[in-house]
Amino acid sequence: MADYTPKEGYRAVIGHVDTALGFTIPARHARGRIVRIGPVLDAILSNHGYPPVIERLLAEALTLTALFGTLLKDVGGQLTIQAQSEGGIVDLLVCDYKGGEMRGYVRHDPDRLAEGPVNPSLFALFGKGYLAITFDQAATGERYQGIVPLDGASLADAAESYFSQSEQIPSLVRLAVADAPGGGHVAGGVLIQHLPEGEEGRERLHTRLDHPEWEHVSLLGSTLTAAEMTDPSLPLEQIAWRLFNEEAEVRVLPMAPLSRGCRCNLDHIRDVLGRFPADERAGMAEADGFIRVDCAFCARSFPIEPASLG
Repeated sequence: MADYTPKEGYRAVIGHVDTALGFTIPARHARGRIVRIGPVLDAILSNHGYPPVIERLLAEALTLTALFGTLLKDVGGQLTIQAQSEGGIVDLLVCDYKGGEMRGYVRHDPDRLAEGPVNPSLFALFGKGYLAITFDQAATGERYQGIVPLDGASLADAAESYFSQSEQIPSLVRLAVADAPGGGHVAGGVLIQHLPEGEEGRERLHTRLDHPEWEHVSLLGSTLTAAEMTDPSLPLEQIAWRLFNEEAEVRVLPMAPLSRGCRCNLDHIRDVLGRFPADERAGMAEADGFIRVDCAFCARSFPIEPASLG
């Protein structure tokens, strides 16, 4: 590809990991997000010791979480992605995003995974499953949830179905995971959407998947390769430039940093346990006399002595 020469309105930057870039294309009534995660991804994966197939699945889910989470306008809002199955290798996958902090975990059957193919399909992993995406708005207390079947060949396909069915927004989602230079992982993704009535206001009942504006934008977005998404030396703004350099205007939003964050809290755990009667707390204790509360997200265990709860 040609060398990167920023157009007016673009800002030259160093290659990015653990960050998200938002952009809009006003003339095409489109918006997008580009995400790349590296050390944050490794920090989350290192807590669990998952086999490679499950690591890749969680990496894709965390990338999807970052793409969706950075759409939140409410700084205190939270985005949760949950995938559950009936009869699949994976029983439960949960990721969430709040204020740039992400966390996630997968519950699966190691024996069934070992018996399955080397590269299992989405159906093999989840069987008859569904994807639930929940937006919690802290400012208003409102919660919106959409649920769609886990159809298609990938989580990206399921995410596109979510926006098409639940919000009537034509969307393009691409996800990629690769080995990072020097070890570890790097994952990247892009989300591009057509919003002919703007991000707020009237219902988009007339939205068309074959709208000329959307056909043009989605065709360009589809040219993005997995190598570009996962190349830590390639600035995210350069990706936007490569895709849409012929557009009259592309508005680039401030970079949004991403980090690993788990909200498990010892004081909160103690407060919850303290509400149980003393005899029930005694029954929760293990042989060594401690109650142990585990956090599935960060794989930490909190040993608490019942007598210390008062």
